[in-house]
Amino acid sequence: MQRNISLFLIALLSLVFVACDTSTVYHHFEPTPISGWERNDTLKFSVPALTSAGGYREDVSMRLNSEYPFTGLTLIVDQTVFPGRRHVSDTLNCSVVDMEGNVKGRGIGFYEYDFPLTHLRLNAGDSLQINVRHNMKREILPGIADIGIKVTRN
Repeated sequence: MQRNISLFLIALLSLVFVACDTSTVYHHFEPTPISGWERNDTLKFSVPALTSAGGYREDVSMRLNSEYPFTGLTLIVDQTVFPGRRHVSDTLNCSVVDMEGNVKGRGIGFYEYDFPLTHLRLNAGDSLQINVRHNMKREILPGIADIGIKVTRN
């Protein structure tokens, strides 16, 4: 009996260590309005001061449902690195449907997508202010539930 409990605890601890992703320093989603994401509605993300210098990868995540009417989404991502106030601006073209019309995302009902944004070299103590807005011809976009930012250490 004691052997089974010991094996269970070892397995549980192993799962905890495998599940931890120590390279992720920030991962946060911001919801969009249920009525639709307007072009002027900028989503803001504040990445707190980093504890170590190095290379960092940034990804944009999104959750869409079946009400989203397009095969792609164009995002403008403006970033400011503090304390130096260095500005970085990127345009991200996100394809959500393949050539055969199949959804590329993961999920049922709501589909989640991850798109690589950029790689940055940051110093210890640097923080980021990231602003995301869409750049589609349609003023209000239905079907977008959340937009997220993930920052991982290389």
